[in-house]
Amino acid sequence: QVQLVESGGGLVQAGGSLRLSCAASGRAFSRLAMGWFRQAPGKEREFVGGISRNGYTINYADSVKGRFTISRDNAKNMVHLQMNSLKPEDTAAYYCAADSPEYTWKLHTSTPEYDYWGQGTQVTVSS
Repeated sequence: QVQLVESGGGLVQAGGSLRLSCAASGRAFSRLAMGWFRQAPGKEREFVGGISRNGYTINYADSVKGRFTISRDNAKNMVHLQMNSLKPEDTAAYYCAADSPEYTWKLHTSTPEYDYWGQGTQVTVSS
């Protein structure tokens, strides 16, 4: 079983930055591909970005490309999401997710493909 705990959410003005972090435990971190998802009220949960087990495959949703950066620290069992140039439409609950694909380069981008989820952290961007 994998436990995921997010931190770093909060209230920020448009154009500002936040850094989300997710701490993983319960399984060798190197065996996990990590993803960030978000869900705004009344909307479905959507993929934001993800990083493969070996860190070589990184994908982002088109809506955040150029503004968000995902990274992983295997020594600390953590994944981070640096969010810059935030917009009001980025307001949502942000969730860390993990799965354990066989291939180190594999990265999934849809919610059903992830086995483990954190509780979420709220990000609110004011205009």
